Parts: sequence; structure tokens; C-alpha cells
Amino acid sequence: MKTLLRTILYLALIVWLGAEIFFPAVAAVTFTTLMPNVHAAGTIVGALLRILHGMGLVSGLVAMAVLALAPALRIYNPRAVLAPMALLLIMIGCTVYSQFGIIPAMERDRIAVGGTVNPADTANPNVADFNRLHNRSESVEEAILLLGVATVVLVAWAETRKPAS
Repeated sequence: MKTLLRTILYLALIVWLGAEIFFPAVAAVTFTTLMPNVHAAGTIVGALLRILHGMGLVSGLVAMAVLALAPALRIYNPRAVLAPMALLLIMIGCTVYSQFGIIPAMERDRIAVGGTVNPADTANPNVADFNRLHNRSESVEEAILLLGVATVVLVAWAETRKPAS
């Protein structure tokens, strides 16, 4: 049982962090391939970001559940799981903020400029706001990735602590 729960925990973290790591590469390839059609590239990347967030939320909740059960099953020391759980909670919060706060606001800006955003048109206040939100979105995703790496380190550290007897 302990091995199964640890495997589920690691898989949840791998899925989320793997998606976070490879998403920028997929976005770059999409924009490079569809360079003249920025709208199509943005639509594809936006859809992929929504999928990434869904994967992150499910993975985060699974990891949180395993970490919550782990002390009761004597897998990890109760104190050793508090920090990873706190980081997971922040990661989930950042993902929710990006999915339900930033993305809808960017979509409103996109619609306000007529459906296609030209990032170079900074004179338009909606484009300027879109660019600001895009930068914020990138920062939030970077924070999620860094917090995820820290979570992996803390889970590895928890492995070295004796579980409560």
C-alpha cells in the first residue's frame, strides 16, 4: 500500500511538472509554425493552457490527498508533509487564479479588440492590458513550476524522515 500511494504521489507530481516544463516548448513551436496566423496560434495555445490547468488541478488534488493520508498510514512523518502540502495549496491557488482570473480577462481583451490581438499595437488599451495579463500568466506559470520543484525536494526530504510509530 505504501508503495502504491508513493507511486500515485510521484506520478501526480510528474504529470503536473512535466506539463509545466513542456508547455513553453509546445507554445513556441505552435507560434513558430503558425507565425503569420497569430490568432490561430493563440487559440491553440489557449486551449492547451486550459488543458494544462485541468491536469494541474487534478494532479494537485491527488497529490494533496495522498499527502494528507500518508501520516495516518505511516508513510510519512506528519510534520514532514506540512510544507509540501502548503506548497501544493499555493500551486493549486495559482492555477485557479490563472484559469479563472487571468484567462477570462485576456479573452475579454481579445474580444474587445475585434478577436485578433496584435501584441505590437500597444496604443490600444485593451492590447496593453492583454500584454500585461500575458506577462502575468507567464509569471504565474513560472511560479507554479518553481514551487513544484520545491515540492519534489520536500517530498524527497520527507522520505528521509522516519514515519511516526
